[in-house]
Amino acid sequence: MIAAEMVRRGAERYAARTAVVFGDERMSFSEVDDAANRFANALMARGLSKGDQVALLVNNGPWSVSLDFACLKAGFVRVPLNARLSVLEHERMLRETEARWLVYGSALAEVASSLCERVPGLVGIGIGNADVGGGDLLADAATADDRDPGVELSADDPMLVLYTSGTTGTLKAAVHTQGSYAAIATNILANLVSPQRDSVMLHAASLIHASGTFVLPYWLAGATTAILERFEPTEFVAAIARYRATEVNLVPTMLAMLFASGAAEHADVSSLRTVIYGASPMPRPVLERAIDAWGPIFTQYYGQTEAPLCITVLDRADHLDASLRGSCGFPSVDAEVRLVTEDGGLAGVGEIGEVQVRAPFVMAGYYRADELNAEMMTDGWLRTRDMARRDERGYLYLVDRRSDMIVTGGYNVYPREVEDALMEHPAVAECAVVAAPDPTWVEAVVAFVVFKPDGAASEEELRAFVRDRLAGYKVPQRVTVLEQIPKSAVGKVLRRALRDPLWGDGRG
Repeated sequence: MIAAEMVRRGAERYAARTAVVFGDERMSFSEVDDAANRFANALMARGLSKGDQVALLVNNGPWSVSLDFACLKAGFVRVPLNARLSVLEHERMLRETEARWLVYGSALAEVASSLCERVPGLVGIGIGNADVGGGDLLADAATADDRDPGVELSADDPMLVLYTSGTTGTLKAAVHTQGSYAAIATNILANLVSPQRDSVMLHAASLIHASGTFVLPYWLAGATTAILERFEPTEFVAAIARYRATEVNLVPTMLAMLFASGAAEHADVSSLRTVIYGASPMPRPVLERAIDAWGPIFTQYYGQTEAPLCITVLDRADHLDASLRGSCGFPSVDAEVRLVTEDGGLAGVGEIGEVQVRAPFVMAGYYRADELNAEMMTDGWLRTRDMARRDERGYLYLVDRRSDMIVTGGYNVYPREVEDALMEHPAVAECAVVAAPDPTWVEAVVAFVVFKPDGAASEEELRAFVRDRLAGYKVPQRVTVLEQIPKSAVGKVLRRALRDPLWGDGRG
């Protein structure tokens, strides 16, 4: 079954049940589906057709699910734009994907206007906003046909182009199809969570990220998706009680913030059945404090944009075994997982190798990147560039990232893009960027620089320089000036020589 058909199946079966909650607004399955049909038909009336790339610059809101389902049904290819990225990063994504349409939320109208000025031919369509000049999709939908658009679709049709820097170091777009997105939904249901009709999943993270992959599984089960506009600790725990949430999905930073702020200590979490976490390493002290406070209701997944959501899972029962709490889990039932050593052999028990996965939920490939696809995918096996070891029971333990990626607050930062920005500064001769431990964000971006002869700049000047070029979470929290960057005999930067002293006895 393809993803669009899953939407139809849920709408038909659970028509009158509550599907989406946002604030005081409640929408039934049939209302969400009708809105999706209206959005799809309104966009098609503007000239969009199957296969067209539609960029989405939207925050969480009442129309998030209907807009995504509209794109699925019409066969549009969604290009989500993370609102935290810079205008320059968005512009690059729009140009590379050749998206001609930008659907934006009212709060992001100013950014949308800037993008429409910078990208020739781009048309901005607002949701409850017409400031950019392309009209208001809500107004169009009010008079649009509410019947299914009836576009003929197949499993191989692309439906999502999602940018990531997780495995390659530069922004690349993973392409998912109607078939692979349907497989993501069944992967979640088979491995991670089994929603009942009374289940409510509370979403505070952006629905364009991993959080959004839970919507379709809950839709198929007749369960409810409760959406918050943003994450704020006090508001989040209040929403758990208000909506009687049974499941939540958190990145480790969110969990750390809940307890650091004190919001979690006396929260009413009696409705919670499962707390799902992933996207970055979980600090052991944070996890154990959470288990002590909320009980053994935690489940971890390990995956990546190229293979969401569950390559491995550490379920609730696994968390009862303290010796497993440093593991990223056991391979999912619908995934083949292997560890490959530097010489191309299979790693034995306790031996480190690169995690590679073959599964129906793996992406179709990177967008217009034949060389990269040839490098990263072989006979259906995806190279994750994550290094891990396997214990005698078959559980995996991540030990390093071959890509040196930094995960800060659940967001991926690749050192090279920060280094490239720093190297544009006229005073910088060399630089290296690594991760440092951070009690709130798990990992922090830190930079080391060597100035050119007679060159100089303050730390704040360098941080501001990067901030003008990259998203805020990619800006180094600290910049240290060195006389030289440590290198190997062949001139390769020794990141570990910079990183290891920051971590002391190691990560996690």
